[in-house]
Amino acid sequence: MKTVVLGMSGGVDSAVSAYLLKKQGYNVIALFMHNWEETDDGCCTAEQDFEDVKRVSDKLGIPYYSVNFAKQYRERVFNYFLDEYAKGRTPNPDVLCNREIKFGPFLEYAKALGADYVATGHYCGIAHENGVHYLLKAKDQSKDQTYFLNQLSQKQLESVLFPLANVEKSEVRRIADELGLVNAKKKDSTGICFIGERNFRNFLQNYLPNQPGEIVDIDGKRVGEHIGLMYYTLGQRRGLGLGGTQDGQGRWFVVDKDMQNNRLIVSHGDESVLNSKSLVASGVNWIPSPPSEKFSCKAKFRYRQSEQGVDVELLGDGKVKVVFHEPQRAVTPGQFVVFYDETRCLGGGTIDEVYK
Repeated sequence: MKTVVLGMSGGVDSAVSAYLLKKQGYNVIALFMHNWEETDDGCCTAEQDFEDVKRVSDKLGIPYYSVNFAKQYRERVFNYFLDEYAKGRTPNPDVLCNREIKFGPFLEYAKALGADYVATGHYCGIAHENGVHYLLKAKDQSKDQTYFLNQLSQKQLESVLFPLANVEKSEVRRIADELGLVNAKKKDSTGICFIGERNFRNFLQNYLPNQPGEIVDIDGKRVGEHIGLMYYTLGQRRGLGLGGTQDGQGRWFVVDKDMQNNRLIVSHGDESVLNSKSLVASGVNWIPSPPSEKFSCKAKFRYRQSEQGVDVELLGDGKVKVVFHEPQRAVTPGQFVVFYDETRCLGGGTIDEVYK
């Protein structure tokens, strides 16, 4: 009997994944990761989540363990997160968490436990052909999570199982309910795990100093003061402290950040100033390799977005130029551009430069 070590989070997706793997005849071991050392002000739900892991594991009759990767998480993910915010960018630490933790130390720890395979509750699929590993889109397109796995290497994908590849979210809930699992109706976790339900600004203030500065409109006229460029992202409307509408022309929104002069640039009315036509990305990872030096495909610039038509050109040193078939709104440096064909995630990289 083959052994699978499953990353169990306390949520319903990984719980049902455990059930499905057991049903398929695998010897399933649940492994819960502690990635963040909580402080007194912490609202992270790790303790409650691990209780849910225990209760689900007991219900399914599988062993469970917990492992602490807080040190690795801080070094490999959190420091990057802070560094990106300090540069005025908007990072996606969940992508890094998958590459650096869930398919890094977790994978090594699972092998030490005797795993033939590792598994997660991600909504995506995998195919192995002649020793090459392909990352496939999930059947439930509204839940597809290949975006977060765009940085995985061939070695990391070699012995992975994704039990939810062909399962709709509604079916996951139904199975959990039928089994009487404690987390059958548990709300899906959102946002960054180590921040939890905390106020994001208050959290960030503990690690990065505020540097207030001017808010100016696109003509350079001062209209207010910001509390630190790291707290704002392109297209943002709420929390600017500029009141509601301006001259009846709609709410203010963030257009750009002038890092050199510590100024936040805003506008109102016509949103075409947020549109861009192309970008350059770096650190591009291909699954398994780019189709050619120049090619057309689909892409996403943020997780909850429909796929957009693009032309891609390799620039060398892990960089690509991406030209959009249609103008795109609020494409944000620090986020990931992720490439797709009809059935597969082709890989992705970090957005560095965006061209209006």
